[in-house]
Amino acid sequence: MSLTKQIVIALIAGVVAGICLTFVPSNIFNNIDTYLLSPVGQIFLNLIMMLVVPIVFVSIVLGTAGLGNPAELGKIGIGALGFFLVTSAIAIAIGLGIGNILEPGKEGVFETDATFEGEEAPPIMDTITNIIPENPISAMASGDMLQIIAFAVFIGIALAILKEKTIGIHQLFEQANEILNWLITKIMYVAPYGAFALIASAIGGAGIDALSSMAMYMIAVLLSLLIHGTFVYGSAILFLGKANPVTFFKGFFPAMSVGFSTSSSNATLPISMKTAQEKLGVKKEISSFVQPLGATINMDGTAIMQAVAVVFISQVYAIPLSLTDYLLVILTATLASIGTAGVPSVGLVMLAMVLNQVNLPVEGIALIIGVDRLLDMVRTSVNITGDATCAYILSEREKRNTHTAN
Repeated sequence: MSLTKQIVIALIAGVVAGICLTFVPSNIFNNIDTYLLSPVGQIFLNLIMMLVVPIVFVSIVLGTAGLGNPAELGKIGIGALGFFLVTSAIAIAIGLGIGNILEPGKEGVFETDATFEGEEAPPIMDTITNIIPENPISAMASGDMLQIIAFAVFIGIALAILKEKTIGIHQLFEQANEILNWLITKIMYVAPYGAFALIASAIGGAGIDALSSMAMYMIAVLLSLLIHGTFVYGSAILFLGKANPVTFFKGFFPAMSVGFSTSSSNATLPISMKTAQEKLGVKKEISSFVQPLGATINMDGTAIMQAVAVVFISQVYAIPLSLTDYLLVILTATLASIGTAGVPSVGLVMLAMVLNQVNLPVEGIALIIGVDRLLDMVRTSVNITGDATCAYILSEREKRNTHTAN
């Protein structure tokens, strides 16, 4: 049986097991989760996370060196950033629209005395200035992706310019890349077990009460994610990438399933890069640059959650939003995806920022925390698919330009 089929079976089995676990007494679930589900899931996550920093660093160094021309790197970077900003704005607009159509908070049956301590987001200029690491080793130790990407780009540019003088170092990076790819291939054999454990734990932990009371909110978020992933990314693949979207989604599905189970774009990064390069034919140097950058600053799925949550909270508290408020949500959430890059629990930090901008109570976030882990699984799949879509489009454009030049 292929690995993809094994993962699909594990996903389905995990959902079924998780639903069944919502009906068992909490003490029994806690024992199952503590001694079985969580350890298996955490081992799988740790196996992937131990490769994230080395593979991002090595891949971006090789990708930048492979592009050769710093101007070409700049062109790809601008293209990626433009794609990320446009699709994020579209994602937010979809979330706002679906939220207003379905009205998930209209019932008014939610307790509104819950409290949530909002975390302060750093000023956007601090994020920009901190991209350059004072200590690259410290950045790698703490997993600061923007700083790791910046340092790797500098090393790659140096290798591209020095060429023969650094051939030994270049070969060392290539050999390191081979080792990391081999490790990823082997770790993927654990993926079905990890996926099952993580999903069963997440659904079982949410509880049947949270699932039923927040059903309409969950439907609104899931429908928005489906529309964005299918139609926005599908159209981009069809018209910009000039390819069949079905073929694209089918090829990228293994990475999407891992993203679904891990709920982390960074944790899925080694697998999503490998899948994009081997299954979709994305040029290695473009994949190595665009996908790590996207995993850090491109969060369309998270943006959709924020948009629906803003509408939901406004309805629960009976605070109407004006057209100006909606436009402010689109602008703030789009820019916040870059301004809060690398911040822990970034989705909730971004949501707190957006709620403050439109004068909605930040305490409303407490209402959605119970099901956020489940929705995070789906929006992570959307996030990494957006990164791969951008990398695919830029790669195909590069191939067409090369063919025309020849």
